[in-house]
Amino acid sequence: MARPRIVVIGAGFAGLQALKRLERRIPKTAADIVLVAPNDYMLYSPLLPQVASGLLTPQSVAVSLHRSLHRTRIVPGSAIGVDTDAKAVLVRKISDEVTVERYDRLILAPGSFTRVFDIPGLTEHAFGNKNLAEATVLRDHVLAQLELANATSDPVEREERCRFVVVGGSYTGAETAASLRRLTEEAAKRYPSLRSAISWHVVDIAPRLLPELGSKLGDEALELLRSMGVEVKLEVTVKEVTEHKVALTDGRVLPCRTVIWTAGTSPSPLMGSLGAETDRGKLVVGADLAVPEHPDVFALGDAAAVPDLSKDESGAVCPPTAQYAERQGTVAAENAIASLTGRPKRTFLHKDLGLVVDLSGRDAVARPLGYDLSGLPAFAVTRGYHLWSLPSNPARARVAANWMIRAVTGGEVSRLGFHRGKPSTFVDLEAAHYLDPEDSRKESARLLDTAAAAQE
Repeated sequence: MARPRIVVIGAGFAGLQALKRLERRIPKTAADIVLVAPNDYMLYSPLLPQVASGLLTPQSVAVSLHRSLHRTRIVPGSAIGVDTDAKAVLVRKISDEVTVERYDRLILAPGSFTRVFDIPGLTEHAFGNKNLAEATVLRDHVLAQLELANATSDPVEREERCRFVVVGGSYTGAETAASLRRLTEEAAKRYPSLRSAISWHVVDIAPRLLPELGSKLGDEALELLRSMGVEVKLEVTVKEVTEHKVALTDGRVLPCRTVIWTAGTSPSPLMGSLGAETDRGKLVVGADLAVPEHPDVFALGDAAAVPDLSKDESGAVCPPTAQYAERQGTVAAENAIASLTGRPKRTFLHKDLGLVVDLSGRDAVARPLGYDLSGLPAFAVTRGYHLWSLPSNPARARVAANWMIRAVTGGEVSRLGFHRGKPSTFVDLEAAHYLDPEDSRKESARLLDTAAAAQE
């Protein structure tokens, strides 16, 4: 009999943890393990703002899958559809070829995309900060604006290039604004005349900054940002973006050539291809992480509505954080194995251990195990948490070395030559061409028939 095949979609926090568990728990000859992922690394996304500011190199947060996994066959591409009848996944490889991967058990952890709204000019002119390419381009763009502002004698152009607007008061938004504000401060040492012209803004439609931290720490984070010179406006968002200005919902029109969009995420559209129940785009699963309509399929991470059994209220789902995703990966792997061996499956139960927010420099706020921290204690906890959470020793060494080098030698503000590009997660959704359930079945049938004919 053919060995069972376990296919994992996505190599983020949830997917990588599931794969590590599968490799550890399954004997070498007992099952085949397949990963479908567009990149050969796991991105430690919480530190992307530090990549955008140049504090960390891109390689520091790119955890090599080949060093982490030893038995998994990696298919470089993105899953674009699932045919649950044929137990097959449609994959668009990075070569743009569409192939099919059969599975006996499927673990879905495709993550999320940047959430955008129908705002005129947003996708054409705004920058994201959700992947390594965007972080690198964003840094080059910010530095280029200061160079160009220093080189012009036009006061209108100078004002446009020296104003930076971050949309979103989440962790990514707050950390991105703080990190890049530090970067522009360092760069401005070269251009003394620009110091008073540089302005940073954070706008968010929510009534509070970082509401997950509670009112006390949220207010402290707000004051820290304002003390850095970042103007924060709440209950305000963007109405229109052009090449030279941004219009806000409070009626203001700001001359600006840099809008950074960090206003949330949306689950991967792959979850809609199964034809199973979804909740605001997330695939609904049971407490064992299995899809009720398809018990051989497990879903976790940002794209799954996982019941939060640690809370009393009905319908509570787990937050889309790395902390939860990693632990879901362990349970999903164990339950995939249990379903193959006929053993009982585990339920997922985890109580939040706390949150950390690094506001660059030595500014941070944290809530470990329910204790509110700020200042140096929060800074120490935040840096320690990231080192502990990085999933490989080489990654920990690189990040720690980058931090040490920065502390000893100071920062570098040279561009790397990417300022003319603008790769955007805003267009990833359209580029992937996700399939609906009917098209998934048709395409998988065609590819499976073609493969069968080739074997005859």
